[in-house]
Amino acid sequence: MSVLTDHLPELVDGLLATCLLTLLSCAGALVIGVVVAAARVSPVRPLRAAAMGYVELLQNVPLLVWLLLFVFALPEVGVIFPLFTTVVIVLALYEAAYMAEAIRSGVNSVGKGQAEAARSLGLTTTQSLRYVVLPQALRAVVQPISNIFIALTMNTSLAAAVGVVELTHAANRVNLVEAQPIPVFVGAGLAYMGLTLIIGLSAGFVERKVAIVR
Repeated sequence: MSVLTDHLPELVDGLLATCLLTLLSCAGALVIGVVVAAARVSPVRPLRAAAMGYVELLQNVPLLVWLLLFVFALPEVGVIFPLFTTVVIVLALYEAAYMAEAIRSGVNSVGKGQAEAARSLGLTTTQSLRYVVLPQALRAVVQPISNIFIALTMNTSLAAAVGVVELTHAANRVNLVEAQPIPVFVGAGLAYMGLTLIIGLSAGFVERKVAIVR
């Protein structure tokens, strides 16, 4: 355990970077996911097709490929962001594809009578989605969304492959110095487990608070 305490500051810095990466990416994925899900159920056919194309494209190309593309290929055409920002953007865009499908399943769970009642009150399709359908859909898919957040937390470890100094990258650097992979990576694994437990417990609390009584 001394190897962990000896390098605690850099491991904590890596953990904090992972937490920030997770929070920013989750927020971006949720916002983009809501927009894409709304497009997926839109009555406008080109909008539905574009949203479906987005989901299929992002889900069927590995995340690491997207990271490498954004980090190394985009600068070649003059599109340059700070490395940390680039990884946040990629994670948000990638997980938004899964988020959109989860939210769409929530939209499908809302009774058709809800949308019909909204239209009878004079609400447009956009207003119906915003004020009636999406609030109920989001309440119905808290657990699936939390599962996506947990997957995103695990996926932040791939940022180490492109040079972001997060928890996995910090653990790897400590191991290169100390050559003690078992305590170093077990410690990092326990830290990831702690983050996912926090997300899971928080999701359970939120789910109970916003549960729809039928």
